[in-house]
Amino acid sequence: MSSASKVTAHQTARAYPRGGTTAPAAGDPQGNGQRGDGISIGVILGFPADIAEELQRWRASFGDPMAAVIPAHITLVTTTMTQDWEATRSHVRDIARNQEPFTVTIAGTGSFRPVSPVVFLNVEEGFGDCVSLHRQLQAGPLERELPFDYHPHVTVAHDVAPESLDEAEEALKNYRATFPVASMGLYEHDDNGIWQLREELHFGTKQHHDGGPDVPADAG
Repeated sequence: MSSASKVTAHQTARAYPRGGTTAPAAGDPQGNGQRGDGISIGVILGFPADIAEELQRWRASFGDPMAAVIPAHITLVTTTMTQDWEATRSHVRDIARNQEPFTVTIAGTGSFRPVSPVVFLNVEEGFGDCVSLHRQLQAGPLERELPFDYHPHVTVAHDVAPESLDEAEEALKNYRATFPVASMGLYEHDDNGIWQLREELHFGTKQHHDGGPDVPADAG
């Protein structure tokens, strides 16, 4: 299975719209781009709508309660606190500007068991690009020590019964999809547990879009 069109993180968010508003204006009321308690940030790669919808159906079939509200994605930066929104946005924009679009192939399954009850699709083609982006992004204003090594993946079952994890690992072991990626989404994790799209950053250009639909937080 493949998609002929380039995909953006914004498109993935649109695949599973959630009620509510877009993110509030960046920074504090004085507009200096900082908050006393910091801002929780995430960065993801989105999927084409057809692939995202197919994986959503699979995830739902395994009884995952988050299937309907978590779009298929590859996390580049998981929940990370920053004290300076403007520095963070500039940092992520610079990396996007210097990144060329690339192709991702997801194929076959893996699991983080017994450490975590997660079954995922492997990132085959594009693995190195994801790792490189992660290393660049998780620096500067987003630098922190992670409890686990970064491993790009696509969660298809999380926190469900062991037999459902087994089912997911078996059912999708021959799954394969290829698609080009042209942007990444910069998200803020709000107090309601929702990831709000703050900016969609296109690779290799200065173009970006502020705001977008909300999606719930996901550890995977």
